[in-house]
Amino acid sequence: MNPTISQKHPRGLYVLFFAEMWERFSYYGMRAILLLFLLDNIRGGIGLPAAEGAAIYGLYTASVYLLTLPGGWLADNYLGQKKAIWYGGIIIMAGHIILAVPGGNILFFIGLATVALGTGLLKPNISSIVGELYPEGGARRDAAFSIFYMGINLGSVLGITIVGYLGQKINWHMGFGAAAIGMLIGLIVFRFGSRKYLKGLGDVPPVKIRTAESDAKSGSNKKLGYAIVATLVAFLSILQWTGTIDMTTAQGLAQGAGVIIVSVSLFYFLYILIAGGLTTIEKRRVLVLIVFFLAAAIFWSGFEQAGSSLQIFAERYTQRTFGGWEMPSSWFQNFNGTFILIFAPIMASLWIFLSSKGINPPTPVKFAVALLLVGAGFFIMEMGSKVAVTGELVSPLFLTFTYMVHTIGELCLSPVGLSSYTKLAPKRYVSQLMGIWFVAASLGNLIAGLFAGGFDEENLQQMPALFQQVTLFSIGFGLLLLIFWKPVKNWMGGIQ
Repeated sequence: MNPTISQKHPRGLYVLFFAEMWERFSYYGMRAILLLFLLDNIRGGIGLPAAEGAAIYGLYTASVYLLTLPGGWLADNYLGQKKAIWYGGIIIMAGHIILAVPGGNILFFIGLATVALGTGLLKPNISSIVGELYPEGGARRDAAFSIFYMGINLGSVLGITIVGYLGQKINWHMGFGAAAIGMLIGLIVFRFGSRKYLKGLGDVPPVKIRTAESDAKSGSNKKLGYAIVATLVAFLSILQWTGTIDMTTAQGLAQGAGVIIVSVSLFYFLYILIAGGLTTIEKRRVLVLIVFFLAAAIFWSGFEQAGSSLQIFAERYTQRTFGGWEMPSSWFQNFNGTFILIFAPIMASLWIFLSSKGINPPTPVKFAVALLLVGAGFFIMEMGSKVAVTGELVSPLFLTFTYMVHTIGELCLSPVGLSSYTKLAPKRYVSQLMGIWFVAASLGNLIAGLFAGGFDEENLQQMPALFQQVTLFSIGFGLLLLIFWKPVKNWMGGIQ
């Protein structure tokens, strides 16, 4: 008998909740001060120009999510989800410890790369286990992901507050060290909680029984896979040779990474559609995942400017002094996490209530609403930037309302998207496709970093036009998805 949506959630959800909370404490705390550290030339930062610093920021945040694809593959084929989470957490902690050591730029970038590698191993697999807790699917699983999402954002609020304060007000490297402590706590929670409450979930995958037929199929798939990889390498080589990708600057590296992310995603989807051994229904569902991937990439390209263009806007153009005390600019990023904690229970209850009445909006509609809301948030920023270009500091209410609108959009897309990917993905590809879901965030983060490089202090007049571009693009794609939501829903094959 399937459990009803009114039943309590399993305790394993709360183990994952707190483990993810502390991992996100470390990630968002460090991210809150990363761009400021890269731009700082007074308090021991690296002192890069805005365009270079924002490009490096985009490369790092993009790498964090891009590496979830090989992280999911390793879990699916060798480690299992629980071991991947454990080893990933250890690597993340080691990376933050490296960042906490004042040892020059090379050591700092080694630390960034280490954190990215560990996050790629942990991030997709912890979400996959959340999905395994609810094999019945339905609104109860959506509600579980909303609760899980609260853990993510509680961690972000704590991380941004503590790491942001330590980094901006005391010492950059002390802030990075605090992120390492947060990850250590997360490892302890997961180690002891998983033994009791996650038994039988996320274990090492069983050894597949080999037959002549499976070997032949595997050989055929490998050949096609090699052909796709060879085509990708040739394509990237041509781009490098023709000068389309310039690897001599951070901006060129970021642009090249964007081409790589799009190409890898395209070839991966082609590979599983052509050589993945999928049924017709599974192929249609993968096509739906492609649509959701595009929508998510566009959404995150706007939303993730919280740490790039909106961070620069908070630092340079926003009134932050209250009664003689100056608020750290990184704390503005806390608005998102705070609004999540306020609205996530409301939205989770709303989905269950609407489902009980038979009027729960289908997933494509929720994605469309999310895109419309992120566009609306940048319309607010466009209005604020028109004040900033006059030389006057802007009221913090512009950023506050932008974050509020973006947060509601995030709740329409992110937990719902996580749930949809676990439901629509073919079982044997679930962690890999969870990785692809985070690759959409990778692409969005990269675009957000490149976009922030356009914030030239010597040419403030371009700022309203930059924000307007995001508004029009997000709303345009949202309306397109709203128009075609019915055929997309039909391809989902009865999965809600």
